[in-house]
Amino acid sequence: MNWSALEALVSGVNKYSTAFGRVWLSMVFVFRVLVFVVAAQRVWGDENKDFVCNTEQPGCSNVCYDHIFPISHIRLWALQLIFVTCPSLMVMWHVKYRENRNRKYTASHKGAHLYANPGKKRGGLWWTYLTSLIFKAGFDAGFLYILYYIYEGYDMPRLSKCTLEPCPNTVDCYISRPTEKRIFTLFMVVSSAACIFMCICEMLYLVCKRIHKRMKIEAERSQTLAEMAPLTAPRSEFMSKTSIRVDTTVSMHNISNNITAKESSEKK
Repeated sequence: MNWSALEALVSGVNKYSTAFGRVWLSMVFVFRVLVFVVAAQRVWGDENKDFVCNTEQPGCSNVCYDHIFPISHIRLWALQLIFVTCPSLMVMWHVKYRENRNRKYTASHKGAHLYANPGKKRGGLWWTYLTSLIFKAGFDAGFLYILYYIYEGYDMPRLSKCTLEPCPNTVDCYISRPTEKRIFTLFMVVSSAACIFMCICEMLYLVCKRIHKRMKIEAERSQTLAEMAPLTAPRSEFMSKTSIRVDTTVSMHNISNNITAKESSEKK
């Protein structure tokens, strides 16, 4: 398989990813794909040829090999890497869809833009990105469980006993280079666990950032309403302050009478 083409395709998601996403992508292609292509395939390349059982019964070695290795580690890891990297393409497709809509909108509305930044994680793109993280972590965890369930752990025994037909009795079978295979198995398991941890950290980062942004918007809205409250007093309060009315004509008449009486008294 051409892993470089997949790397070039998935690396396009880097510009839409957070710092956690960039670290995750580096871990996948440096610690998993590179190790898988350069070393792991060579280590497991002789597993069938050098699998030896202490019997010459025809078909016994093949049956025991199929029982001990139901699926090759190499093929299982290849499927895991494909399934884990594919959810990142969801984000790329969503961004391309936004860019296409924005292009059509700009052409029909004389330069106006539907999205200020099509790659910004808002609205549906935020949910697409979060869903891709859930799928990536879920696929990694699922394949780790499958590997543990099929081989009953992550160990690679030096000796395996087989009692299946057509073997005449309990047969001892030996795996080639079990220590080296055990080391690579544990390395791939730890790398997968680290990638799951990075996905969980990125999910928590996105959710906490969104909650913080909502709380900030609500706080600004409350502050704006509090500043506008004195300028718009309630109608009931305004009416209560102006409920006492003064007859200005009566007041002026009384004042003029008082002035006339005072002048007449002074003349007297």
